[in-house]
Order: sequence, then C-alpha cells, then structure tokens
Amino acid sequence: MKTLCFCRVLQDADKQSSQWLGLGRPILVTFLFLFLICSEPATAETASSSAGEMQRAVAVAKEHGAPWQGPRAGPQGQRGRLVAIISEDLRNGGILGVAQGVREAAKDLDWKIRVFDAGGTAGGRDKMSADALALRPDGVILIGADAEEMRGRLEPFAMAGIPIVGWHVGPRAGLLADSPVSINVSTDPLEVARITAMAAVTGPRKRPGVVIFTDSNFKIAMAKANAMAEIVKACEACLLLEVRDVAISRSAEQMPGVTRELLARYGNRWTHALAINDIYFDYAVPEFIAQGLPGDSIELLSAGDGSRSAFMRIQAGSFQTATVAEPLNLHGWQLVDELNRLLAGRPVSGYVVPVHLVAPENVNFDGGGRMLYDPDNDYRAVYRSIWHR
Repeated sequence: MKTLCFCRVLQDADKQSSQWLGLGRPILVTFLFLFLICSEPATAETASSSAGEMQRAVAVAKEHGAPWQGPRAGPQGQRGRLVAIISEDLRNGGILGVAQGVREAAKDLDWKIRVFDAGGTAGGRDKMSADALALRPDGVILIGADAEEMRGRLEPFAMAGIPIVGWHVGPRAGLLADSPVSINVSTDPLEVARITAMAAVTGPRKRPGVVIFTDSNFKIAMAKANAMAEIVKACEACLLLEVRDVAISRSAEQMPGVTRELLARYGNRWTHALAINDIYFDYAVPEFIAQGLPGDSIELLSAGDGSRSAFMRIQAGSFQTATVAEPLNLHGWQLVDELNRLLAGRPVSGYVVPVHLVAPENVNFDGGGRMLYDPDNDYRAVYRSIWHR
C-alpha cells in the first residue's frame, strides 16, 4: 500500500511539476507532506474491511431515531453547585452550541454557571483560567481547548480538588489518562473520519478521485486526515489525488483559489472532496458554481461539524452529500452528567456517542428541520431520571 501511494504521488509530480511551482509554498514541503501521509500503514481494521462491511457501517451511521445507548443509572443530582465554563472561543458555533446545552441541563440541577471566553488566544486562555480559579468553583467544564496545551493552567484546579470535564479537548474520545481533565466528551474522531471516507468509496461512482482537506495546525485534524487517506488508499478502484493543507482560520481567504487550482489540475478526475470540517466547503461551492459545474459533479463529505450551511447543501442536493454532525446539545447534557458524577465522588461514565452521518435520506430527521443534529432519543428525560429530577 505504501509503494502504491508513493508511486501515485511521483506520477502526479511528474505530470504536474510545472503547475506545482505556483502553489505558494516550496514543492519539497508539499511532496514530503504527501509522502508522510501516504507512508502511514493502514490499520488492521481498515485493511480487513470489505466493501460490504463498509456499506453496513455507513448504513448504521445513517440510521435515524436510534434508541439511547448511554448510561441509565448514576448518582442523584448534586444541586446548587457553582460551575465555571472555560471556552476556547464562543464565536465557534460548535463551542457555543455545547455551552448552550450545558446551560439547559444545569437548570435542572439549580447550578450557577459562569462563562469565561478565551477568545481563541493564548493571552485569553491565561486570563480566563486565572479568573475561573479565583471564582473557586465546585467544578469546571472546558470546551474546545486542548487539554494538554492547557495543562499548566488546569493543574491548580486539580490540586485544589476541583473536578474538570471537557468537550473536544483531545485526540481521543472518552476517559483521559494522566490529565487534569477526566473525560473528553466527543464522538470518536477517527471513527468519524473512517465513516466519512467509507461513504465516499462505497458510493455509486466507479472510480472515485479524492482530495482531502485538513489543517496541520491541529493534531486531531491530521489524525482524521490520515484515517480518511487510509480508507481511500485501501480501495483499489479509488485514487487519492491530493491531501491539501489549508488552515481553517484562512479558509475564506485561500479556498477559492485552491478550488480553482484543483479543478484546473485534475478536471473530471476530481469526483470527491473529504474535509475535516464543513467550513472548507462554504468557500469551495461558490467556485464550483462560478465554473458552471452541476450540483452532482463533485461530492463533498465532511468528517465533522454538521453546520447549518452543510444541512442546507445536503437538503438542496448542491454538491454536499454528507456531514458527520455532532449532537452539541446532547454533549452539553453529558458534560453536566459527567461532572455531577465527579461531584458525587463517583467515576465518569465514559460514554461515547455513536457517529451519525447526515445524508439526503435522513437529513430531515433528528432535528434536521432546524438545521442541526439533535437525536430524537429522549436523552433529556434519561438524564433527568438519573438525577432524580
């Protein structure tokens, strides 16, 4: 598999060397980036997955109205606690959605919530962490910030016996070892990536040509890109055209030009785009339209986010065919439950919400009418029952 991918990169380099000179970064860096991605060995799980197995996994991820699979027992609600939310950046829709879910759930426990917003800067993280510590809260909920990068700021809370839970704070979902944060509430990011890629390679197109968009500034983004690349490379009929590194923070600025460049380079060989976030497609689709491409010419599948614009594109049949949408409100409720367990002197549940792939056949279910994913499984009633509320 490594040799096959290396050869493809060499072939593309030979055919397109004259165009690479205009990419805006040294050709060697681009080549080494692609080579390192391609050199990742496929996991045993990926290599052993047949087309039928992948189709079944995608079908399960697309099911709507799936029953609650999380905890049904736990400690009674610890009422009247003071809880600090330390958020990475409330301008991020995912972070805001989770914070709103926390507020909704906390009302049932009569918790007082104080929100501290770092604004996406190191200075903001320093100040908000210090302000939250000065509050002397009973517990902390960290939303969207990297737990390892925040370790020095969080250790004073741990030393004071203040429990911490987090959302999207590490590369793995579930329990965190050797960290001030007890649990990372999230869907499994690697499973999200695999399901997204499986949906692309098992689709109706006979020879998918795939471009993957990622952001090398984030370890989790690279891990997801690698997982998607493994699936594509394991597909004999598929061609991994390119893994393109575009910073999410510069997607509005760079994606229009990148899209034009990729269309010029690959033409109709480019049939699928996979991305670690829907935001890349917000700026690619206008370029597709400007080039006169029909809405079914290139399929866009996102391994994360489930933005309002992604729902709209899927509903309209305009390029995007899938997104893995996270249940932001549910995650807010789970954060409250996990923190409640710690406040009661009990271990966290460690529950990881299954991956849900939003596609044309299910986009109008489970909150889809409101352009979001909110599972229709009575999770609020379940948590209230656990808390005796």
